Amino acid sequence: MSVNGINGSGFDISKLLGSKATTPAAGSAEATDFLSSLKLQIANVESQTVGLLVSSAPGSGKVSGAANFADILGAGKTAGTSSLDALLGSAAGVGGTNGVSAAGRNMALFDPESAYKMMTSINSFAVNFKAESSELSDMKSYVSTLQQEAVKLGSTAVSTSNDEIRGRVQAFANAYNGWMQRFGSELQDGGMLAGTQAAKVSQWELEQSIANPFNGAMNGVHGMADLGLSIDPVTKLATVDNARLDATLAGNKTAAIGALHEFTTNFAKSAELLSSAGNFIANRLDNLTRAISYIDSNMTSLQAEFGLGDSATPTGQVAKALANYNAVHGIG
Repeated sequence: MSVNGINGSGFDISKLLGSKATTPAAGSAEATDFLSSLKLQIANVESQTVGLLVSSAPGSGKVSGAANFADILGAGKTAGTSSLDALLGSAAGVGGTNGVSAAGRNMALFDPESAYKMMTSINSFAVNFKAESSELSDMKSYVSTLQQEAVKLGSTAVSTSNDEIRGRVQAFANAYNGWMQRFGSELQDGGMLAGTQAAKVSQWELEQSIANPFNGAMNGVHGMADLGLSIDPVTKLATVDNARLDATLAGNKTAAIGALHEFTTNFAKSAELLSSAGNFIANRLDNLTRAISYIDSNMTSLQAEFGLGDSATPTGQVAKALANYNAVHGIG
């Protein structure tokens, strides 16, 4: 049997967030109503399961899949009984029990195994959403730190000594590398944030800000590369070539500082936009909060209706991120 809403092709809990690869615009229908998708799919499971029971009930005269809740409720009016209760009672007799069995299945359902698998997925998402929220919150803090480092670097003046300039450029590179070392593995294929658009866009946008060759172009400077700051194409870490920086400072220090100011202004703006209200990171965190709240509030009733599902057993970074989430939110 294929029950739309709980089989592998029908039930898609990723729609709860508008999919991990999509971050809806603030105030959009997708951002506002993403929970409706899960609720609708659960309702479909309920409706179609009962419909199949009606079609298979003795003397129902129904074609398989044709029944709906109006049919069920209306059928019991003349007899003064609830045909819904009767059907569920009949299903319990066929399945062997009414309610969640010792094996964690709700045997009153037409297809308790598919419902159990759906709950296994929900249990997994309940953990993964919290872990992702924790990681993305940390990323937001790191982005803010990078913004502050850019502002510090932008305070460099023509009168600043070359030694001081070298130190400030290196300090910025160190801050950027701290961000990449913290989240680099998470952003790679298979990492916790690999499918999260907000995280991928943040990494790409900040890297492109450093690599932009047009900062200082009006004065003959080809971006931060001429000031020795570049991104290694393999490690994605920032490197500083002090010899190249010194050469640019010696050739035209005023132009070099102008390029530095242009870069830091643009970088700080990019960092601010990424985590500001209504943008990528904030939107994703808001969606995660909604999803977590809905699942936590409804988990008991969902498990009572569809079975317990296999418990989620997070390991590695997921387990660590979940522990951080629980600590921040006071969950014992």
